[in-house]
Amino acid sequence: MNYKNLKIEENEKIALITISRPEAMNALNSIFFDEVNHYLDNLNPDIKAIIITGEGKAFVAGADISEMVNKNKAEALVFSDIGQKTFARLEDLKIPVIAAVNGFALGGGCELALACDIRIATKFAKFGQPEVNLGLIPGYAGTQRLPRLIGLGNAMMLLLTADMINGEEAYRVGLVQKLSEPEALLDDAKALAKKIMSKGPSAIQKVKQVSRKGLLSTFEDGSSLEREHFSDLFQNEGKEGMTAFLEKRNPNW
Repeated sequence: MNYKNLKIEENEKIALITISRPEAMNALNSIFFDEVNHYLDNLNPDIKAIIITGEGKAFVAGADISEMVNKNKAEALVFSDIGQKTFARLEDLKIPVIAAVNGFALGGGCELALACDIRIATKFAKFGQPEVNLGLIPGYAGTQRLPRLIGLGNAMMLLLTADMINGEEAYRVGLVQKLSEPEALLDDAKALAKKIMSKGPSAIQKVKQVSRKGLLSTFEDGSSLEREHFSDLFQNEGKEGMTAFLEKRNPNW
């Protein structure tokens, strides 16, 4: 399928999704969500990692205000629901999803980055949740993910002031996990994806599942879930990994 807002490249089992609407700073609209969901519905099973980035000066500069402004309450509820469900699908994927933030990641763009497993950015990237400037609040679960990721105080500072922070500050507060030079951003993201892909595939899936579910449950319930999945791996992949370690060879995943 030829997408209007997305460019897709699939190489070496990595899917590079470039949000391509530079004339609107890659602002998120209904077409974007339709296209992302279509791609995920038809995701090639050979793909083992996804990298999301933006074309031009922005990762995503926010949701499309020109589309939002005339919505009534019911329509706004649907627009929020679609965004939340789409971003939740990225979170729930069994494979790692990496945001390569090349510029403005504001509003819905910041929320998209938050839904990814790992964020890499340049020091020139700009992160923020400016919704209160418009008399709004985030609609794609930014109020939920941001405090969980960087702590309540840091999140409140961004959510209540609408201030933007650069990549270096985002790295300091834990919003970004790695800083890259602009010309190396995608290469660094691909290298990270390949490093993760070299590990036990079932273990990678279970780390995502247990960590994310545990974050939303009690420590005891999360630990119980960890025990269950830890022991499951002794029946297959874990056995091979441990045997390969003892035999001083690369594991055969």
